[in-house]
Amino acid sequence: MKQQSRGANAGLVAALPIVIGYFPVAMAFGLLAKTVNISLWDTCLFSLVVFAGASQFMALDLIKAGIAAGDIILATFLLNLRHLMMSASLAVRCENVKRGWLPFIAFGITDETFSVASLQNGKLSARFLLTLQVLAYAAWVSGTLAGYLVGAALPVAVQSSLGIGLYAMFTAILVPEIKRSANVLYLAAMSGTVYVISDTFQLLPAGWALIISIITASVAGLFILKDDTKEDAM
Repeated sequence: MKQQSRGANAGLVAALPIVIGYFPVAMAFGLLAKTVNISLWDTCLFSLVVFAGASQFMALDLIKAGIAAGDIILATFLLNLRHLMMSASLAVRCENVKRGWLPFIAFGITDETFSVASLQNGKLSARFLLTLQVLAYAAWVSGTLAGYLVGAALPVAVQSSLGIGLYAMFTAILVPEIKRSANVLYLAAMSGTVYVISDTFQLLPAGWALIISIITASVAGLFILKDDTKEDAM
């Protein structure tokens, strides 16, 4: 029997956990951007145009460190290359999606929306994906604005707790993959080790330590994770 694709109502239900998780993390971003002396308009543009939490927080650190714009763009590009594979994975499951909607669906893919969409049974409709992604996007942008405007008025303990959401999201993404394959843990440790060594001993120009650690882990992953793929196929 052919499985029916999910619609807007299913997208609304699926988006709720992401909305709850995105808003406080986005508030932390807005608050941190204000402390880095980025204007309200530019901070909102970050979330409106980039819409990638890890890249936005990384960019704040690089801006604060005085890294050149070109290096920041390159680091962001490398960090977000994984979205190409996510897009390809979801594309084969889309059903009757008009080509005009594809750029919007591609833009809305994040680690969290991809995870939720990929766990759905059956085909994926444009209504389901767009509802899921628009709600997540709205939560991220509104959270950024709220964090910038009222974040500083919150108690210090609350401000500190906002940032924990980011690590919780990273953990939620990484831990399931580690449980599936210890090789993911090795790659994460390798990337972190390369970054720490490069940054501590200043082996590379400022900003390049992160870029090299991403490239190193990505290249190693092509060979290490290939074995996992073969085992899953058996």
